[in-house]
Amino acid sequence: MAVIEALGQWPGALLLQRSGTVYLFVNAAHILGIGLLLGAILPLDLRLVGVIRGAPLAVIGPFLVRAAGFGLALALVTGFWLFTVKPTEYAANPAFLYKLGLLALALGNIALQHHGAGFREALADDRPSARIRAGAAASLALWLAALVAGRWIGFV
Repeated sequence: MAVIEALGQWPGALLLQRSGTVYLFVNAAHILGIGLLLGAILPLDLRLVGVIRGAPLAVIGPFLVRAAGFGLALALVTGFWLFTVKPTEYAANPAFLYKLGLLALALGNIALQHHGAGFREALADDRPSARIRAGAAASLALWLAALVAGRWIGFV
C-alpha cells in the first residue's frame, strides 16, 4: 500500500493534480488510446468471427493489429498516469479492480491469439480456424466489458 500511496507524490501525479490543462490533455490522450484500440480491435474481431465479410484479412489485419497496439500503448501509459492522481482511491474502487482484471484477461487472450501460427495463417489464407474465431469472440466480449468497467469507475 505504501507504493500505491507514493505514486500520488511522484512529479507526474503532482503535475496532473495541480494543472487542469495537463490533466485535460492526458485524459484526452487516454480516450484517444481507447478509441484507437477498440476502433481497431472490434472490426478485426468482427471480421475474424465472420460478421464482417469482404475485406481481405491479409490487407486489413496487419494494419489493424498495429493500430490496436499503438492505441493499447497510449491507453496503458496515460491510464497509469491518470491512476497516480488518486491511487489509493482507485485501488479501493471495485469497478477499477474489475477493469484491471478484464484488462489482464484481454491481454492474456491477445497473447494466446497471437501465439503460434494460427493467427498468421488466418491472415494469410483468410480462413480463421475455430480457435481463432473463439479467441476473437472472447476478445470482443473482454474489451467491451473492460470499457464498461472503466466507465463504471466514476459511478462507484
